[in-house]
Amino acid sequence: MILLLDMLIRATFLSVKISKINAPAKKHKKNRIMAITLRQLRIFEATARLGRLTQAADEQALSQSAASQALKELESSLDYRLFNRRGRDLLMTDSGQDVLPRIREILDLVDSLKNPDRNALCGHLRVVASVTIGCYLLPNLMAEFIKCYPGVEPDLQIANTRQVIERLEKGQAHIGMIEGPALHKQLQITPWREDSLEVFCHPDHTLAGAGVLTREQIPDQRWILREQGSGTRAIFNQALQRLGVQASVALALNRQEAIKQSVKAGLGIGCLSRLSVAEEVRAGELVVLETPLELSRQLSLVTWPVDQGSTLTMTFVDFLERTRI
Repeated sequence: MILLLDMLIRATFLSVKISKINAPAKKHKKNRIMAITLRQLRIFEATARLGRLTQAADEQALSQSAASQALKELESSLDYRLFNRRGRDLLMTDSGQDVLPRIREILDLVDSLKNPDRNALCGHLRVVASVTIGCYLLPNLMAEFIKCYPGVEPDLQIANTRQVIERLEKGQAHIGMIEGPALHKQLQITPWREDSLEVFCHPDHTLAGAGVLTREQIPDQRWILREQGSGTRAIFNQALQRLGVQASVALALNRQEAIKQSVKAGLGIGCLSRLSVAEEVRAGELVVLETPLELSRQLSLVTWPVDQGSTLTMTFVDFLERTRI
């Protein structure tokens, strides 16, 4: 195992260095690579994930000066920058982005030594999901996954689609689950499930009786929607553009429950995933309206490319793709 770690560390950092074709050759590179410590790797990973050196130092039980020194020594050993320093902020470089998934692979391998069963899957699994997925799909899925792999320690976060992508970019999560359209040069975005949005109103709303919202009526409504940057809002905006109409947004809220309660209070009509309003519709608290808007959407998984992913991440992705809950 020690020999394997040694080979993995060499391959990880030398591959990044080799990619810098125009960089001058350095003497004693091998010795500098071998000087890299697990503490340095953990500080780098924690800083990338948490976004602050002070928080990373606290997590690793180090002083800020010791953490800062560890990062400097790591960069010196590698002979390339992992972060650009702008005032008190640390911004990860392209080289840092490239090497982060492989550093996580090294640390996951080290952590696996805690379990003597080589076939047992264990470790921290950081998942960041869009609101609908995080509230209505992920809890049950994660519960089933933990039953299969009890050694896994989940860390679940909820954010909108734009924030999910940003957290994956910064290395703050192993896998993202999004509801909106997205493209990325480095991250792998894989279609996962189909979903659709529903337009809904209060049972006493003037549209509730007929249960229909026409194209001509859309601009006249007071709309209560998700905030810009959310996948739900992006799909709604695209549907309006395809239909060639505009909507008057009375409220833009980042919580689904706030939107539903606002509609129940008679402040306007809303648009959310059918998953999030199913219970209220069954209870007669909300009424779904038939509309000409095309509101189907693709739920997707966001990861780093397969060759850079950890065994734990890839196992969870495989589980998600074959499990229906």
